[in-house]
Amino acid sequence: MKKAKILPIKDEQILKQVEDTLLNKFQYGMRNYTIFQVGKMTLLRVSDVLSLHYHDVFDEQGKVKLNAYLNSSTALYLDPLEVDLVRYRLWRETHRINSMWLFPSMQNQQKSLSPHQYYKIMQKIGDLLDLDYLGTDTMRKTGAYQIYQQTHHNITFVMKLLNYTSEKRTLTYLGLNDINQQTLLDTIDFK
Repeated sequence: MKKAKILPIKDEQILKQVEDTLLNKFQYGMRNYTIFQVGKMTLLRVSDVLSLHYHDVFDEQGKVKLNAYLNSSTALYLDPLEVDLVRYRLWRETHRINSMWLFPSMQNQQKSLSPHQYYKIMQKIGDLLDLDYLGTDTMRKTGAYQIYQQTHHNITFVMKLLNYTSEKRTLTYLGLNDINQQTLLDTIDFK
């Protein structure tokens, strides 16, 4: 059976189910959940999320930094993630995880969790919840969709955050196709 296209999670209840399943149905659920939150709130690709080091995000006292720097030109604003990151740091301490990687593989903590391993986790979530549109890009697409909705459809802002130059490509990425446009037009009162 062919896998469906990866889409953002637009329904708040389904998003809560996915997050709850990530957190509570896996041995390393706090790690898996935090990866999703970081991807959703920073709009990073999974490979970039998984390339973060512990000290990119936490200072020497274990406090969340205001910004993390993926490279010299990309600053990640971490303030919206502070609560999740503090919970994750405490979880790491409780489980005696002492890896340079923010999200280490539990089989070998000298390595980061791989994008393929996280893909398998997202596939398992899809299987458990009977959702055929989940993948590693779900977190990024979901965050972009939430920003689009909560900024009153500020497509320019979302394009900038995603580093996209095409409005059409951005709308397609957000899962906003002609059917969605027709649904929105049906809500307009053309008096």
